[in-house]
Amino acid sequence: MAAAASASTIDPAEVARFDALAKSWWDPKGPMAVLHKFNPVRLAFIRDLACERFGRDPKSLRALEGLSLVDIGCGGGVLCEPLARLGAEVTGLDPATTNIAVARAHAEKAGIAVDYREETIEAVVASGARFDIVLAMEVVEHVADVEAFVASCCAAVKPGGLLVMATLNRTLKSYALAIVGAEYILRWLPPGTHDWEKFVTPEELETAIEAGGLSVFAREGVAYNPLADRWSRSRDLDVNYQLAAGRAG
Repeated sequence: MAAAASASTIDPAEVARFDALAKSWWDPKGPMAVLHKFNPVRLAFIRDLACERFGRDPKSLRALEGLSLVDIGCGGGVLCEPLARLGAEVTGLDPATTNIAVARAHAEKAGIAVDYREETIEAVVASGARFDIVLAMEVVEHVADVEAFVASCCAAVKPGGLLVMATLNRTLKSYALAIVGAEYILRWLPPGTHDWEKFVTPEELETAIEAGGLSVFAREGVAYNPLADRWSRSRDLDVNYQLAAGRAG
C-alpha cells in the first residue's frame, strides 16, 4: 500500500485540460452546467451514506458536523462548499493551479471555510493525514494509473471511515451517451473531455477498492431524464455510477 501511495497518478494532459476550463466552474450555464445539475444527486448520495455510517440525521442542516472530509480532484469547489455547509471539515485537493485559485476565491467570497490545496492524494497520504470521508467523484477516469490512485484513496480512509467514488462505466451505452451525445451532439462538455478507453467498470473499481482493504457496500447509477432535464439516482450502472466502501473500525 505504501509503495502504491508514493507514486504519482497525475496525468499532465488531463490537468492542463481542466486548468483551461477552471474559470467557468461556477457558471451554471457555462461548460460546467451539467455538473451543477448533477451535483445535488451526488451530494445526497454522500450525505445519506455518511449519516448512516456515522449515526447522523440526514435532515439536519449540520449533518456532517465535525467529520473530516477530503475531496480529491475538487475542481472549483462545487461539491466542497455544500459539504462544508453541512458541517464537514473539508479539504479540497486539485493539481490544477487555476482550479485551486478559483475555488479559494469563491469560498472566501461566500464565507465558507474549505482548506484548498494544490496537492495530490499521494502526497497527503505520505504526510500521514487520514479522513473520515474520502471522495473521488468523476476523477478516476482521468488518472494515469487507476490501481495506484485507488490504493491512495483507500489509504486515506480512517478506521471506520467511508470512501465514495463516482465515475463512468466502459460500455457501448456510455460511449454513445457520454462521449458522442454529451460532447459532440449536446455539447455539454468540450469534445475530448473524456477518453472512453479510460472509463472503469464497476467490477474493476470494486476489485481495486477491495485490494485497498475496504469493503464495497453500496452502488447505484445516475441517470439523466431529457424530458425533465434532470439527473436522478438509478439502478442502471451502464453509464454514470457511484460506489461507497467502508474500512472496518
